Amino acid sequence: MSETTAIRTVAPAGLSLRRATDADVAFLAAVYSSTRQEELSVVPWTGEQKAAFLQWQFDCQHRYYHEYYPDCEFLIVEKTSGSAPEPIGRLYVDRWPREIRIVDVALLPAHRGAGLGRALLQSIMDEAAASGRAVTIHVEVNNRALGLYERLGFAHVDTNGAYNLMRWTPDAVAGALR
Repeated sequence: MSETTAIRTVAPAGLSLRRATDADVAFLAAVYSSTRQEELSVVPWTGEQKAAFLQWQFDCQHRYYHEYYPDCEFLIVEKTSGSAPEPIGRLYVDRWPREIRIVDVALLPAHRGAGLGRALLQSIMDEAAASGRAVTIHVEVNNRALGLYERLGFAHVDTNGAYNLMRWTPDAVAGALR
């Protein structure tokens, strides 16, 4: 989708979104790493080994997303309270004719559980409802946010073992907790 036809993702109150740049790669790697700390806590590696593994995983994922989602909107989520915006997460969104795909959404641990992720999802769902499209996302089967997606009206439509493909449609609004 071209820059002129893309509908810019609207940030909920208290948050701002900006396009990620090359200068954000280290921050994006830190966000990725923060999502993997719990599962790596049981691995008997040194801190250096874990850091190297996580950097390698991030690099692979980063290349994959840019190759397979070339029209994706790669965004930095910033908290706007205070004098300067503070980067707190990432939101990757791709828009297709019939659906909006949330490629990835992640917040740093200090900002999880405060309703910010829900607000980001709701802003995308509102855009989808206004344009008559579905919202889809792949969610790891052990992801703690799975319940949030279900409460918002996302339904499981497919699985590949590690990830559930979840889909929300505008008609699911009636069942979603708002």
